[in-house]
Amino acid sequence: MRDSASVTVKQQTIALIGNPNSGKTTVFNALTGLRQKIGNYPGVTVERKEGRVSLHDGRSLLLLDLPGIYSLNATSADERIATEILLGRATYNSRPDLVVCIVDASNLERSLYLVSEVIDQQFPLVLALNMMDIARKDGVHINCHALSKELGIPVVPMTASKGIGIADLRAAIAAPLLISERVREWTLPEPVQRVWKELARMLRQYHGIEEPAAFHEAMDLLTQADSIDKNSHRLAPELRSHLERDRQKLEFLGFDRQTMFVEGRNAWIRSLTTRAATRTPRAGASLSDRIDYVITHRVWGFAVFFALMAIMFQTIFSWAEIPMHLIGDAFDSIGHWVVATMPPGDLRNLIVDGALAGVSAVVMFLPQILFLFLFLGLLEDTGYMARAAFIMDRSMSKVGLHGKSFIPLLSSFACAIPGIMATRTIERSRDRLATMLVAPLISCSARLPVYALLIAATIPATTVFKIFSLQGVTLFFMYFLGLGAAVGMAWVFKKTLLPGGPPVFIMEMPPYRIPSIRSVALQIWERAWIFLKRAGTIILGASIILWFLATYPRLPEGTPSDRLQYSFAGRAGRAIEPFIAPLGFDWKIGIGLMSSLLQREMFVSTLGTIYNVENSKDADRVSLTQHMQDDVDPTTGRRIFTPLTGICLMIYYVLAMQCLSTVAVMRRETNGWKWPLFQVAYMTGLAYGATFIVHRMGTVLGFGG
Repeated sequence: MRDSASVTVKQQTIALIGNPNSGKTTVFNALTGLRQKIGNYPGVTVERKEGRVSLHDGRSLLLLDLPGIYSLNATSADERIATEILLGRATYNSRPDLVVCIVDASNLERSLYLVSEVIDQQFPLVLALNMMDIARKDGVHINCHALSKELGIPVVPMTASKGIGIADLRAAIAAPLLISERVREWTLPEPVQRVWKELARMLRQYHGIEEPAAFHEAMDLLTQADSIDKNSHRLAPELRSHLERDRQKLEFLGFDRQTMFVEGRNAWIRSLTTRAATRTPRAGASLSDRIDYVITHRVWGFAVFFALMAIMFQTIFSWAEIPMHLIGDAFDSIGHWVVATMPPGDLRNLIVDGALAGVSAVVMFLPQILFLFLFLGLLEDTGYMARAAFIMDRSMSKVGLHGKSFIPLLSSFACAIPGIMATRTIERSRDRLATMLVAPLISCSARLPVYALLIAATIPATTVFKIFSLQGVTLFFMYFLGLGAAVGMAWVFKKTLLPGGPPVFIMEMPPYRIPSIRSVALQIWERAWIFLKRAGTIILGASIILWFLATYPRLPEGTPSDRLQYSFAGRAGRAIEPFIAPLGFDWKIGIGLMSSLLQREMFVSTLGTIYNVENSKDADRVSLTQHMQDDVDPTTGRRIFTPLTGICLMIYYVLAMQCLSTVAVMRRETNGWKWPLFQVAYMTGLAYGATFIVHRMGTVLGFGG
């Protein structure tokens, strides 16, 4: 009998590929649901998504979501990830067993370029013809049966945002698949064809490259201007000399090496789409064009953008208020239960004043963070964010930033780490470095709890122009300040350290579409889980440590002194107070500033812990906001947290680094400590200087009381 334990079953892998804005993420979420995980590719910080696809026959396959690409000729780091896996060059991923290519049905001709390249690599392939509803509205009619016959692969029509075609795609994935017989049906001039085949044969002979990848490698070597220099270290001498002669021969015969393969493939694709698809001409401008006329207008485009942002921050405060109170009441109930159940002592104080106080102070702001990601997800899913990038490119180009920089900066509203990762789509190193240096200035979701706490404690809940609340306007201003600071510092860097004008920015506008509620909900769930996991690990652990530092050493009995000041944490706060006093900050705020060097939201949990430790003997427990509003300087009798203090603290958190994880990613992305240390230094100096000026001006104008 055969020992089943000795049999190794290979994990079948499906690669999901497609052009940007083809709906690939929506399809991935629909196929995997919550059975997915997010990480980084080994050795690089490009995000990778993996998920499990359950089939009707009981099998569960691994689905790998590759970065969006237009072709297998990679120009940026994220594109190289996709091409390395598909060409079998990646050491961290085996060659996929099946490829699913997501195609925008309304842009069939452009999308089929990538499909034809994958067919040439001799993969079992399924073509998922997505956005069929938009194609029909645009007058595009596709004969899926004819297209399937022309390509020699299954074609599945679908509208993933509405769940249409997902079941058919699962069935196509489950079916036995054969490699298409339509490999390299597109034609080339006979001299080019002969040179190409001979070079591919030599690549197989000298370097052992398999046939599909050898043809692609030969095409790259013949077409790319610097391919000989870039590959000189790995090309056999005989192969290199042969390649130089081939390139000279083609140029002598009058062929444009950079376009000859593209032209040959595109001619075949145009012929194919003529047979498989028709387009009904539209009368007049489409609804999308009419909307774009306003959305991308030089004046109205900015007005719409800022109006949407203002509405977003206004509703974050108003909509999140009820769930925030519910979360706070729930933690209060847990705290009262612990107090009633456990005997007095350090263990009870640790749980109530340390763990619960620190974690609850941060978790209370989860609803605001989720509403932020809800709005950003809806705007992205509708197709608006591409328009926002288009209108912002005009401003960014004036300060020397590449138009592609807007996407990393936009990602930084969630977190600077994926924002810095997203700069890998920028080709020029100086443009990429400039974007990385300013990305942490964008207000990330970790700053939101800090803003929300300080606004609630120091900014009056009054209305402005009888429409907006002053608290919502303040939040909008902080986000706008971060964006303005990023653009301003980018201008400084491009004029000094990293000179050079931005290249031309060409961007495809995706069609407007109804957001996929499932896709947006999954994104919100991912962010909620990341936030709660951080609250239950890093913040919980830090809160326990901080409780210890704020409790010990204990004040000797009968000593007329503040026990919090006597503790380790109090002594540390007092030690740095002379340095932060010019900013209007006291020693308690100093403790929060030190703890939030780990991550910004630690400021909130730190204040929650120290105020609970300080007032642990009070019978009636009040909210952190109330503690801050009631706190006064024992020497002067003035409130600690005035509106000016709140504004100064928020400005400091807008401009300061305060995140070790971001520093670590910068070190990894730049391969050294030079730029991360420079980033920490300039952001700290900028934060200190700006806060000092605002505090002095506010004090002179009489806002310090």
